[in-house]
Amino acid sequence: MQALRKTAIFAAVLTFTAAAASAQISKWQIDPAHSEADFSIKHMGISNVHGRFGNVSGSLTLDEKDIAKSSVNATVDVTTVDTGVAQRDTHLKSPDFFDVAKNPQMVFVSKGLTNTNGQLLLTGDLTLHGITKPVTLNVEGPSKEQLDPYGKTRRAFSATTTIRRQDFGLTWNGNLKSGDAVLGDDVKVELDIELIKQ
Repeated sequence: MQALRKTAIFAAVLTFTAAAASAQISKWQIDPAHSEADFSIKHMGISNVHGRFGNVSGSLTLDEKDIAKSSVNATVDVTTVDTGVAQRDTHLKSPDFFDVAKNPQMVFVSKGLTNTNGQLLLTGDLTLHGITKPVTLNVEGPSKEQLDPYGKTRRAFSATTTIRRQDFGLTWNGNLKSGDAVLGDDVKVELDIELIKQ
């Protein structure tokens, strides 16, 4: 009888521990309607051209107890590129740049997350233009939880990084008489991501 009681107590402890662990880990889906990826690149060495991608989707597994154990997978629809100039956007979608007919998406898969005095650095693999390279993002968040008018729980993150476009095979360029390139190589990226708890 005593052995049976100990077994029952042990099972109860395991159940409680599993429930507590489950409560610390939550699943979230990116809300494409309230998320986007913005970018800027130097033009002719004198100004910055800005653009954005819409239709960002993906998922986040958030570990509330240890955020460094969290992970994210995100997909961006490259066909949504928008710089505010239709002719330029058409060129960006062409084989000279993104070649969206062959590479309609870019994908990010996280590999690790570090938290140093509140500074989050998210590392992962970015696949763009058919080429996969490691990138590191500076992350701000998560925001507080917020209930929307429909009773869904939401949170948000923002992140920044800089990538070299030529690392991803985006090599189109032209030279000016000054010796400057028409386009810079460094692309600054800013992400604003809103998520819905599942």
